[in-house]
Amino acid sequence: MKKHAIGVAVALGMTISCAQAQDNPPYENWVGVFGQYYNADSDKNPPVGGLDTGKGFGGEVGFRFDPQWAVRFELGRVLISNDIASWRDDDGTQIGVDAMYFLEDDLAYLYGGLRDQSLNNDDYRMAAMGVGKHWEVSEKWRVITELGYYFDFGQGFKDYSAKVGVAYLFGSPAPKSNPDSDKDGIYDAVDRCPSTPMGTKVDATGCNVDMDGDGVLNAADKCPATPAGSVVDAMGCAIKDADNDGVLDADDSCPNTEAGVKVNAKGCAVALDSDNDGVLDSQDKCLNTPMTDKVDSDGCSVFEEKEVSMELDILFPNNSSVISNPDSAKIMEFVAFMKRYPNTQAVIEGHSSAVGNADYNQFLSEKRAQSIKALLVEDYRVDASRLEAVGYGESQLKDTSNTPEAHRINRRIEVKVTALVEEKVAR
Repeated sequence: MKKHAIGVAVALGMTISCAQAQDNPPYENWVGVFGQYYNADSDKNPPVGGLDTGKGFGGEVGFRFDPQWAVRFELGRVLISNDIASWRDDDGTQIGVDAMYFLEDDLAYLYGGLRDQSLNNDDYRMAAMGVGKHWEVSEKWRVITELGYYFDFGQGFKDYSAKVGVAYLFGSPAPKSNPDSDKDGIYDAVDRCPSTPMGTKVDATGCNVDMDGDGVLNAADKCPATPAGSVVDAMGCAIKDADNDGVLDADDSCPNTEAGVKVNAKGCAVALDSDNDGVLDSQDKCLNTPMTDKVDSDGCSVFEEKEVSMELDILFPNNSSVISNPDSAKIMEFVAFMKRYPNTQAVIEGHSSAVGNADYNQFLSEKRAQSIKALLVEDYRVDASRLEAVGYGESQLKDTSNTPEAHRINRRIEVKVTALVEEKVAR
């Protein structure tokens, strides 16, 4: 009985398609093959259930009657895993018919129809629905992608599928409904100007409502070919501005102003301040001062001296003048400062802890200062004449407590350098 119902539906669909094909020209009919991933309802295959996922393959033929509607017939085979009876898979055939609705510009299609599925000794009659798309590969070939949902009329089982296939078109391409080639909102059938540039405002015939772009519609424009950029009157005709100063001749008290001269509302020259610094060009000795700069009475940027400084502190191991990390970030930063301000001088002060003999500590502090100077001169090419190395022994302890931490802090060199730079004053 179920197969009979599906058969009747298929026969009816074929009858309709034949009738439509006789009355109307064919539109993108197709024949295709596909592969399918199939997810069956786990309660399916009563009474114990157990169906899981599987695969399928098959073929389809479709007849498209107009840009929106088509009918499709499908015949396929499915092979579905059985979790209960794992020693076998359930396989069978599936036949169906669908009505298909194609969205505008074939963005996608929606379908609904019937399926008759036979798995071993079980027969299922199902409603089918889903969404898909025909992807254009060439004039005659399409790639099919589709997602489907199936509902069994008898026992309420719900299955899902995903399809990928390829289709070959036959027949004539489907015409677009009410085509509008230039996208101006006027269909080609009534468009007297079918090549209007996109974005142009058009009238009911599809033609530009303001051909010369002067803001006066063609119907009222007595000068329809006014040059672009012209100032026009209510009739669309150009209003003259002989000296091109932006003031129309009717209002221009100075109609012969030189080109480029700034004028007032009467068209007469006004004193210029090209860089807008508050000093007129006639008195401005620095005509291109940046807007952010404060200026003096001559219109030039104002500078002020600012002191910048850099300090370098390095610790040494006990009884050592060896620099443990000669390429540390703080040494590199100090070198960069010295190179940026080449007129600066630096005094390298060497120090020691209070442990041991004072004379030896004096010698060791001098040796530490000389080590830093040698590093800066030999490795980083700082001019030796800019550096002075001095040893202070244990005479300038940073921490006077007699602890290991105090001794560690006191074994050091200190360098401080200061430069005076000129910086612009902000307006």
